[in-house]
Order: sequence, then C-alpha cells, then structure tokens
Amino acid sequence: MGRFNINMVDVIQNKKNRLDLSRDELEYAFNGFLKGDIPDYQMSALLMAICINGMTERETLDLTDVFIKSGNTLDLSSIKGFKIDKHSTGGVGDKTTLVVGSIVASLGGKVAKMSGRGLGITGGTIDKLESIPGFKTSLTKEEFIKQVDEIGFAVTSQTDDLVPMDKKVYALRDVTGTTESLPLIASSIMSKKIAGGADKILIDLKVGRGALIKDENEGYKLEKIMKTIGKKYGKEVQVLMTNMDVPLGSMVGNSLEVVEAMLMLQNKIDNNFSKLCIELAAYMTAMEFETDLDTGRYKVKEALRTGYAYKKFLEFVSAQGGDLNGLKISPNRLEVKSSINGKLVDINAYKIGQLSVELGAGRLNKDDKIDHSVGIEIKKQIGELIKYGDVLAVLYYGEKGCPQIRVSDYFTIETQKQAIR
Repeated sequence: MGRFNINMVDVIQNKKNRLDLSRDELEYAFNGFLKGDIPDYQMSALLMAICINGMTERETLDLTDVFIKSGNTLDLSSIKGFKIDKHSTGGVGDKTTLVVGSIVASLGGKVAKMSGRGLGITGGTIDKLESIPGFKTSLTKEEFIKQVDEIGFAVTSQTDDLVPMDKKVYALRDVTGTTESLPLIASSIMSKKIAGGADKILIDLKVGRGALIKDENEGYKLEKIMKTIGKKYGKEVQVLMTNMDVPLGSMVGNSLEVVEAMLMLQNKIDNNFSKLCIELAAYMTAMEFETDLDTGRYKVKEALRTGYAYKKFLEFVSAQGGDLNGLKISPNRLEVKSSINGKLVDINAYKIGQLSVELGAGRLNKDDKIDHSVGIEIKKQIGELIKYGDVLAVLYYGEKGCPQIRVSDYFTIETQKQAIR
C-alpha cells in the first residue's frame, strides 16, 4: 500500500475489523500523531482498537521500531562494563527502582535508567523522585552518561529527543482506558529500553489485580514478545514475573514511597517490598557480573548490611540535586479502623491504587498536577490478627479532601465464624 493512499479513518477501520496494519500504516498514524497532524480523538480510537483486537508479533516489532526511530538513542559505549537497566510493568506501591539501583551501583554496577510518570493506578518513578525538592529528573545526554560512569546510577525522564512518540502516546493511553494492551505495553517499554542504551535489561513483570497484566497467561505472552524485541536489537533481556494482587510494601503515594525506599535501604523493614527488592537486585547483580543468583543474593545482602547501598542512594539523590530534608508528607490524616475482630486475609491492590489516585497521588487526566504529599500508609500485613478499633491504614489527604471509603472494599478480614465455615 503506498503511503499516499493511507488515511487515518481507514487505519482505524482496519484495526477495528481485526486486520493487520502494515509498516506504512503504523508510520503514517504514529508519526502523524507525533507531528500533530493526527488529532487526539483519532489516535484514541486507534489505541482502543489495538487494545481490543491486539497486534501480531510483526506489528508489535514494527511499532516498537517506529517508536525508537522517532528520536535519538543513547550511546553508552564510553562507560566501561555492562550497562544494565530495570523496568517494572507497573504496580501499586512500586518504588523498587530507588532501592535496587542503589544496591547494584554500590556493588560497582552501572545502572542507566530512563523512567516514566504514573500510568493509570500505577505510580511512576519520575513522580516519586520529583517529590524530593530540587531533584533534577531531566538530564542531558552528557549529564546522564557522566553520572552513570562516576557513581554508577542515574535516572532520567523521557526527554524530547528520546522516544518522543512514546512520551506522547503514553500520556494519551493513561486517560483513554488503553493502558492494558500487551503490544502497547511491550512497544512502550522496549522502545525506551533500547533507546536508553543499556546492554542488559531486567523486566519486573507485574501480574495481578494491581497490575496492568491481570493473569499469568497474559504475562507469559508479554514476556515472550519483550524477549523477541530484545533479541532483535542484540540486548539480553530477563523477565521476572512477580505478584501484584496486594500493594507492594506499606506505603502508596509519592513522598511516602521515597520514605519506605529509604527505610528498606537502612534494613528497617521486612515485607513483600523488601523481599522483592533483594530478589530484583540479585538478578541484576548476577546479570551485571555474570555470576550465579546465590552469589548475587549474598552480595546484595552485604551491601544492605554494611550500609553501602544506603550511602549510594544518598549520593545518587545529591548528584541529581535532591534535598531529602525537604520531603513533604501531608499533615492531614485520617485513620481507617477495623469494626470487627478477625484475621487480615487480603488487601486489594487495585482498590488501593484507585484510592491513591482519588487522593491526588495519581492522574485522572494527562494534564493533572499530582500532590506528592498525599497517599496511604498500610499499618497491617496479611496474616495478622485484627482487633476491633485497630488502625488498618492512615490516609494522608490534601486539597482534594478525603474520600468516603468502605473498609471492606480494601481490606478483607476473616472472622472466626467464617474460618470455621
């Protein structure tokens, strides 16, 4: 099909009718959207058609390549050793990048990380880092390379010249109900990873209620296509599938999550978040230094025990201009208490994620400003015995106020009678 014969309505109709889109059609639609020739409403229609009807492997590979070629790529070859990147497909309370990057860098690794903002109920690493006053999230290419080379860890947001197409599409997906699409997720993640210049990539593939991917079968499909994309560009890609039925850690919300990351690096917490951080860092260490996983775990635990990992985090924040003393958490608090006795058997990650957005920690519209100081602190872990009046969570709220909630929507407490049944 000659490109001069293509029009956007036909492209939308083709995908609506479950036809494969050609390379030319993908270039026409997405390049046109980037240039401003294709309006939001037409791209929204195409994204929804893709979300509903999917894409073939060839289409997904082509779309990823179109994304990559929309801008420049980073050349990190001047940095000695393997450069490694980690990416999460998105979860509630996921602040692992702050921890694992610091751990691996403290061991001599080179972590080059390009991160995004919040998408749906999942918070973005850049949003979390911007809760630290003065933290510079937009680094020049020279600043990024220099920092990775000198201290081993740098995080930058998507700049205008690195995968600009994904940046624009990402923002639109967030507010059009098209976040949960395997080809769009794969193209978005892998285009950024390829453009970011890392040699090795670890994907933390979240599966469950609080993730973009709801079940393992979909997770395996996404794992396969991401590895296929990585192979095409000569990148080593490993995928670790992790559960996101319950929130990760005890804090959800930008400033709160930075606080929990700091507590983890100081060995002050023991929960599903701390355990996952150790595992992710062990995988990255094994990949970086081409060793086995047990050796990786040992090195990671030593970095935490000695305090080197926390010291590296402080160095990382300082290098990007951040002042942790200025971290703000809202003084407005509401305690959520139990009205029954029993055992806590479930915490709904999806509902907690929705609540964090309602409080103002996430975005309902792509131009929304977020409140870094608000969020949720979960006070109990699954398996704990609960008494009447126990505080299950604390809500930190701001100008938007505090929404009315029904405790049973978020926390499932099994009474003795229910257990007997």
